[in-house]
Amino acid sequence: MVARILVCDPVHEEGVKMLRESGYEVDLETSITGEALVGKVGDYAAIVVRSRTKVTREVLQGGEKLKVVARAGVGLDNVDLEAAKELGVQVVNSPEAPTNAVAELVLGMMLSLARRIPEADASMKRGEWIKRQLTGFELSGKILGVLGFGRIGYTLAKKAKALGMKVVTFDVVIDKLMKFVEEAGAKAVSLEELLASSDFVSIHVPLLPQTRNMIGREQFGLMKEGAYIINAARGGIVDEDAIREALVGGRLGGAALDVYEEEPPGDTSLVGLENVVCTPHIGAATVEAQRANSTVVAEKLIKILSEA
Repeated sequence: MVARILVCDPVHEEGVKMLRESGYEVDLETSITGEALVGKVGDYAAIVVRSRTKVTREVLQGGEKLKVVARAGVGLDNVDLEAAKELGVQVVNSPEAPTNAVAELVLGMMLSLARRIPEADASMKRGEWIKRQLTGFELSGKILGVLGFGRIGYTLAKKAKALGMKVVTFDVVIDKLMKFVEEAGAKAVSLEELLASSDFVSIHVPLLPQTRNMIGREQFGLMKEGAYIINAARGGIVDEDAIREALVGGRLGGAALDVYEEEPPGDTSLVGLENVVCTPHIGAATVEAQRANSTVVAEKLIKILSEA
């Protein structure tokens, strides 16, 4: 009997094509609700999701034939991993796919903050010429603190070094990553030293119970006055009340945010600040990353289902 796969969120057509050419029946229901998924998942051996679809315990319990959940992307915070383990359902994702896209977005955010590009663009569109008010600064010679040194942190560090920046990093498993730290030309330091020394702090850790609100009032108090923070990882890692206070109070020079505790944000008081550059969770939104997200999970699904 041919295994059926349900694609619950939009993914690049290349991955769907790979699955179909491998003999699987693939159904696309890219706006399916959670309630509908609970009632339908029982017919499928695998489901493919992105961040929109929440794979809850109820969804997993409804999957009588379900062998694998494939998340096209990095995070797994929308999948009940404990329930999946209990029920014997494998969970895979594609953390390698958007690495370069996210690293490049962070570089763009740093340049936007340093050279005040969004402010300059908005003023020009208003018909203004405020050249004298838009003096910025250069990234070369500045210190970038990379919080989390996985694929994205490593790639960002190499790119930042090419721009003449100094890079320091902290990771809870840094001892296992020293080879990559050295390759990137970075320096491993404590979290406290990273916060105190960095002109820019960029966050690249997953959202876990132990990382929720890991950057809050205490951490902002340790940072250089006028420093900048960037979060293109996951909303919830930075305490949004605390960062708002730090920005309004002048402790931070600015921030760049691609992710939020609530998406889209219901409260726009943070993203509406003049010293905040904000984007709507577009870290992986490149043609190349979307194709890779789709093809990587397709390859993993084909392998798992062929061995089942």
